Order: sequence, then C-alpha cells, then structure tokens
Amino acid sequence: MNTAGHSEATARRGLELTPFRGLRYDPDRVGSLAAVTSPPYDVVVRPDGLHHLQSNDPHNIVRLILPQATTPAARNEQAATTLRRWLAEGVLAADPEPGLYVYEQRDGAGMLQRGIIGALRVSDPADQVVLPHEDVMPHVVADRAALMRATSANLEPLLLTYRGNGTAADTTAVVERTAEQEPLLSTTTEDGYSHRLWSITDPADLARIQSDLARHQALIADGHHRWATYRRLRAENPSPSPWDYGLVLLVDTARYPLRVRAIHRLLHGLPVADALASLDGLFHVRRLDIPLSEALEVLADAACAGNAFLLAGDGAFHLVDRPDPDLLARTIRADRPAAWRTLDATVLHATLLAHVWHIPEDDPTRIAYIHDTAATVRKAERDGGTAVLMHPVREEVVRDLARQGVTMPRKSTSFGPKPASGLVLRALEL
Repeated sequence: MNTAGHSEATARRGLELTPFRGLRYDPDRVGSLAAVTSPPYDVVVRPDGLHHLQSNDPHNIVRLILPQATTPAARNEQAATTLRRWLAEGVLAADPEPGLYVYEQRDGAGMLQRGIIGALRVSDPADQVVLPHEDVMPHVVADRAALMRATSANLEPLLLTYRGNGTAADTTAVVERTAEQEPLLSTTTEDGYSHRLWSITDPADLARIQSDLARHQALIADGHHRWATYRRLRAENPSPSPWDYGLVLLVDTARYPLRVRAIHRLLHGLPVADALASLDGLFHVRRLDIPLSEALEVLADAACAGNAFLLAGDGAFHLVDRPDPDLLARTIRADRPAAWRTLDATVLHATLLAHVWHIPEDDPTRIAYIHDTAATVRKAERDGGTAVLMHPVREEVVRDLARQGVTMPRKSTSFGPKPASGLVLRALEL
C-alpha cells in the first residue's frame, strides 16, 4: 500500500526529472555573473575562500549557501531574509515558464561536460534509483535541512551521474542540439571554467528526456549530504508537495566522463612529528624532500601496490604505506567486500583515525575535509596540524560498491567538475 505518495511504479520507472521555473540572477542587477557564483558550499575553503567570494560581489551566492552569523538559527534566518530581499529587488527572478536546463562547463585544457538540471523525484534507498556511495555526517544533514526549511529553496544542484549508451540517445540528442542555440547565460569564472546555460521548454523535447531517464538509475557523484537532506525534508512534508523533488544536475558519464579526485584531511592539533611517531612499527614511513607535484607522483606509484598516504605540515612530505597486515585485520570490518576493506579511505578512517590517532571523523574541531591539495598543505603548515593527502579512487570501484549497497567512508571521493552554485536556483513556492 502506498502511504507516502511515492508509488512502486515510480521506483520501477527510474529517474523522474521534472521541469521547474528556475531562479536566476538578473545580469543588469549584479556586477557580473561570474562574481556572484561560488563552488558548492562544502568546497569553499573557509575562511579565506568565503571572505574572497563575499568581497567579489554583495550578491554572491555564498551569502545564501554559507550565511554568516553567531548562531545556526540566526544564519538561516539571515539567508531567508537575504533571499526575500533579492527577490523583491529583482536581483533574482524566476524564468517565465518551467523547463529543464542544459548546463555546460569547459576548461582551457579541452574538457567539456554537459548535463541536465531539473527537479528530481526523491526516491527511497530501497528503490535503488539513486545510489549513494558515501556515508554522511548527521550534523551536516541537519544544518542543510534547517537552511532549506528557512529559505524554502534548493540553493544549488547536487551532481548525479548515469550511464547512457554513449551514443546520441534521446537525452544526449536534445542536449547537444540545444547547445547549438544561443544560451540564456554565458560566463567564465576565475578558475578558468566557462559556463553556459540553456532552457528546454518544448513539450516534445521534455517528453523525450523524461522517457529516456526513466530507464536509468544514477550515482551520487557530489552532494550526499544534500540528497540525505532532500530525503529528510520529503519525509517531513505530506506528499504530494514540492519537497517530493530536489534540484540536481544529471551527467551521462558514458558521453562526458567525470574526473575523480581525492578529498584530503587536515588534522587539527596533531603535529606531524606526533602523527609519525604513532606509526612506528605499524606502517612504513619515508621522508620526501621534494615538491608537492613530485610527492603526489610518488604517492600514485605507491598506491598501485597498496594503501598509501602522504603526510605534510612540517615543510616536507612523508610517504606512509605498507601497513602491518595484523593491524588491518584487527581494525577493519571483515563483513564487507574486499574492494571496501582495501580502500585507502577505509584504512584511514578505521585504522589510522579511529585506532592509531584517536580522532573522531565527525568532530570539526579535530578534522577538516578539504578538496584543494595545496591549500590542505598550507593550512597544516600554518596551523601546526597534519595534512593527510589521499590518492583518488577509480569511478568503476565507486559504482560497483554502490550497486552492492556498500557505502564508502565519508568524503572518500571528489567527482568533478562540480556545477557552479548561483547559476540557477529552485524556489519551492514556484
């Protein structure tokens, strides 16, 4: 019996993507579109990056996705007040009719990525329509949920991937034909990426896309906490309601492969010397007095043979590899697939953080998760902590574990390029 308004037919049909009236910046009301965009909320390296983005333009999207105030309640109310003011002033305006949006990103090295932004029906885990591959931190989900409740909006899309057949299938055909037209917006952000956005409103095109996507499942590439937030808010609101859907970007990785990068750890209050001393007899440690780029190459070579990490923060790099097998056997769960037990992130969290260094993985006063490699090293050197640099895992491993229903340790991967925040928002009252 369907008691929540989410039918079994929906689960069987796969991805259900719905048009919406996007909220977009009025270019005449802001300094530039590039100046009001931001990386996703969890990629902004605080406080430096946040202050930089805030100073770019008084209307930068970080004022909504990362509001600054003394308490969580005050932060969320500030975001809601700011959003209402920008709507009243016409800084943000809704498109006249619902549509799906084609979103394109390019860089100077020839990378091209295109996908579809829309409102996706939020499914249950048992449906296996949207596959997570990482655990989430409850306090982050609670924080994002409070922000979405206060603003009644999806402020930035999460990134999902699916596997088409790699040819000009229905969705790809519409995407690439649309990308030949004049875009709604075009801008280049300071990281060198160019961004373009188009709206699809033709009923025949929308039907083709929806019919094609209904045959697919998706992998969460970036945005596990936002997806968990969508699920929490859907459960809180009787269906049908706008909370049945969440804002996503869907990319066919058979056509547009994503890059997979690592997310690094910054351990506060743990000097490198102390971190290394704890590893005596448990891991092999080798000091590397070489530049970061060369140290990462050494890490990549070592990762081919087994678990390997780079520690930094004292002016050098330290390759940590070849863990003691007995240590791994004592600290890593045996009831998981071998692909999970041998992940670097598993060894880091189960063995190093929990057993050797005694650092809770969800305590923001002890550990930070940072995407930028050089920034992680700089912060460790500045603050006297330890940077733990990771080697990225392959997408095939991620997808295989997700299909088995096995989640990786939190912040195990960083898929990219990620959609820029601030190009299109979804207000639920629309």
